[in-house]
Amino acid sequence: MSKRFAVVLAAGKGTRMKSKLYKVLHPILGKPMVQHVVDQLKALQLSSITTVVGFGAEKVQEQLGEDSHYVIQEEQLGTGHAVLQAEKYLAGQKGTTLVVCGDTPLLTAETLESVIKYHEKENAKVTILTAHAEDPSGYGRIVRNSDNQVEKIVEQKDASDEEKLIKEINTGTYCFDNELLFKALKQVSNDNAQGEYYLPDVIEIAQQQQEKVAAFQTENFHETIGVNDRVALSQAETLMKQRINEYHMRNGVTMVDPDNTYIAPGVEIGSDVVIYPGCVINGETTIEEDAQIGPNSEITDCHIGAHTKVKHSVATSSYIGQRVQIGPFAHIRPDANIGNDVKIGNFVEVKKSKIDDRSKVSHLSYIGDADVGSDVNVGCGTITVNYDGKNKFLTKIEDGAFIGCNANLIAPVTIGKGALIAAGSTISEDVPGEALSIGRSKQVNKEGYAKKYK
Repeated sequence: MSKRFAVVLAAGKGTRMKSKLYKVLHPILGKPMVQHVVDQLKALQLSSITTVVGFGAEKVQEQLGEDSHYVIQEEQLGTGHAVLQAEKYLAGQKGTTLVVCGDTPLLTAETLESVIKYHEKENAKVTILTAHAEDPSGYGRIVRNSDNQVEKIVEQKDASDEEKLIKEINTGTYCFDNELLFKALKQVSNDNAQGEYYLPDVIEIAQQQQEKVAAFQTENFHETIGVNDRVALSQAETLMKQRINEYHMRNGVTMVDPDNTYIAPGVEIGSDVVIYPGCVINGETTIEEDAQIGPNSEITDCHIGAHTKVKHSVATSSYIGQRVQIGPFAHIRPDANIGNDVKIGNFVEVKKSKIDDRSKVSHLSYIGDADVGSDVNVGCGTITVNYDGKNKFLTKIEDGAFIGCNANLIAPVTIGKGALIAAGSTISEDVPGEALSIGRSKQVNKEGYAKKYK
């Protein structure tokens, strides 16, 4: 198999977005558009990916990291000029080069693989990815000859009345013979109204040289849309959400209201999971079978165990075991490690803490920088006082301890196995196992004082 390369065009400023954020970094379901594109390219057998960047180059490089080479288009002189910047990596290479735009986040690896295979099967020098559009207004039309071969691409403004009726449109994604591409780019002229070097001009040059130009029509027009403004961004988000939700539902996930369920592409969900309305599930989250999520929960980069229930809560970058109850209105902050059969109740915040099996933190508590054993009961209003204004310290609560309501555990401190902390106590020293610790003032009753005070 010949070598395959990809060039991602990501240098445009995106002025129609009316945003300080570089266009291709605008997110769709929590992931920047250009990352969606590159993730699909990574699924292909490519020798290299080269991303053409301009305005905001360093932010694109920061996002994509080592997934790509980078070249800078310092002046915006058209798509042909942009691809030419990749010459330093691709000049003289034999093989196929796929050119895609960084603002086409709905393209799939399957479609891109199909157009490459078609290009190679047809032994073409150029292959255009096309689509059927019921309303082709604004798109370049694919004009075919009597042999059904591509004759030309005609832009909307240059199309005749007859050509405007054509519904096969140019998507802006192409396969090229790499050697022809860079030779032809040096012949492209900027003698046009915009003074720019256009990539489609390579097609005309190839035809003049009697080289074969083919077209591969995808069945899904929506997959090819480009995002140029906030309206298109919203449309792309809706389409991707529908695609992802349908995939999960066909794999055994119940969504009570798919229109109000937002799942990122990297999420894995087991069978018989139920997702209630208003949920946002981001990042590299894994949800095991028979879990229930929501309503109105936000989960990012978490592992959720089987049969666990998360209601009206937020969880981030944490491990949550099996048969756990989270919420309502709990906040699981990063680096929490929650065992099996644990209860994290309403208005409880957990941060950078380990909570072992069968322990309960049921109400209105803060557990931060703590190591909580198994079968521990943490009473309502308990706080692990982990911060002295300069440093964070660890609270350790051993197996079977019982923490009474409204206790302050001032770290660093250890509560021994089976110990009992009296309600309302402030504990600043270690408590031995099986001990009762009381850290509060003695109650004093002054008879008749209330009547006198009033």
